[in-house]
Amino acid sequence: MKKNALISVSDKEGLVDFVRPLVEEFGYRIISTGGTAKLLREHSLPVTEVSTFTGFPELLEGRVKSLHPKIHAGLLCRRELRSDLDEAVRHGIELIDLVAVNFYPFEQVVSSPGVTLEKALDAVDIGGPCLIRSAAKNPASVMAISDPSDYNAVLAALRDGGGKLLAELRHELALKTFRRCASYDSAITRYFASERTTPDPDDLSGFPKKLQITLDKAATLRYGENPHQSAALYGSFFDCFDQLQGKPLSYNNILDTSAAASLIGEFKAPAAAILKHANPCGAATADDVNDAWKMALATDPQAAFGGIHVLNRTVDGDLAEKMVEIFCEVVIAPGFQSAALDIFRKKKNLRLLLAKGGLGPEALREFRTVFGGLLAQDADRRAFDPTKCRVVTKLEPSSAQWEALVFAWQVVKHVKSNAIVLAKGSRTLGIGAGQMSRLDAARLANWKKSQYDSLENEGAIVVASDGFFPFADGLEVAAEAGATAVIQPGGSIRDPEVIEAANSLGMAMVFTGIRHFRH
Repeated sequence: MKKNALISVSDKEGLVDFVRPLVEEFGYRIISTGGTAKLLREHSLPVTEVSTFTGFPELLEGRVKSLHPKIHAGLLCRRELRSDLDEAVRHGIELIDLVAVNFYPFEQVVSSPGVTLEKALDAVDIGGPCLIRSAAKNPASVMAISDPSDYNAVLAALRDGGGKLLAELRHELALKTFRRCASYDSAITRYFASERTTPDPDDLSGFPKKLQITLDKAATLRYGENPHQSAALYGSFFDCFDQLQGKPLSYNNILDTSAAASLIGEFKAPAAAILKHANPCGAATADDVNDAWKMALATDPQAAFGGIHVLNRTVDGDLAEKMVEIFCEVVIAPGFQSAALDIFRKKKNLRLLLAKGGLGPEALREFRTVFGGLLAQDADRRAFDPTKCRVVTKLEPSSAQWEALVFAWQVVKHVKSNAIVLAKGSRTLGIGAGQMSRLDAARLANWKKSQYDSLENEGAIVVASDGFFPFADGLEVAAEAGATAVIQPGGSIRDPEVIEAANSLGMAMVFTGIRHFRH
């Protein structure tokens, strides 16, 4: 019995080389539509139009082509059931054994700037998903091919003579098909949700009642946080970064890179930061990015060993020479001069990431796994407005103190709680991260400052706290480190006690009314 293959693809890469063996080696009749049929004919391959196969013309300027019982019954007919086969014969249904379909490129269309709703609707494929789903629902008999990269595997299985290899491949491709359909539908859902002009009356929180996340695997990682944990990366991470050299990124590198990009996006002035375990070891801004990196390193040169270095300006040869003197895991920047690239190449394991389009804050939604589900929240991207702060002490911050307070506040939101940042001017002096007690975080920041503060720079010493000071003791430790001004959210029942301590210590203190916990 002659086999039928229905081919209708948007992506025509590799199509002719796939179809020719189907016809010439395996005797398939090719059923096709539109541009696909035209391409095959241009390469002297015989094609039967869908309208000829169904005996029904295309409708609505081609919007309705393959949505016909003769096609879907030919796909869904269960060959193992005599009743299905008899019914197919009674109604003149020919069986279809293979479908190769890929969808209109909806995701690419809606990612284009200024795309209209009309264009988005035109890019929503109806017939393709229906065809491939029907094929995938009958994996015992029908091959459903939704990705051109699978053409060679299909031909290899056919040449193997079928049997177990072909049956296993049909099931694998059916699974791949349903994943592709889910991803496609999710993209359409996200687009239409983003186009809402009125709030969803059932969801005033801004979070959907049903969360759909479908991501393509971007990389299989060597392992996770530890060697005994398997891991993979999903999504569009590599749309944000180009890796120019070095070993493949590890699970921990990717986490640190994401944290580094988020931190550096706070600053418009030339800035640099060094991170370990998603915490900044040091950060600074300056008139020149080389000076910013030097000040960031000076905060904690010991912790910087094996760190992630991120900059928001192009790296030149002079800076590269200094950077390769210490062990860096990753260097991230929006550009690298050729001299810098030549220097970094000497460290072949160093991972060099080019940040596409520069580094800047984006409106993101964050997800964290928990037992049995996911937590979702809007990313902590709220812009800081110093004019909305409240000075609560007798002393007002000076202009120099304000400069340092704003800088410290931009850094502290990227430090794991409990977090304390000591800063001077536009550089960090000491960072206390991830402590169970805010007092211990202050002590740690003070100790870091006492160990490594050897780089002189102008400005006032200040302290920033991601949460309120529950007692005056943490403030007193900061004062011992030389801090003369404080920035914190406020909101403790002991605020009066903390304010009184600041006044007694001759410190200016600002309440932001905004907390920046980071777990």
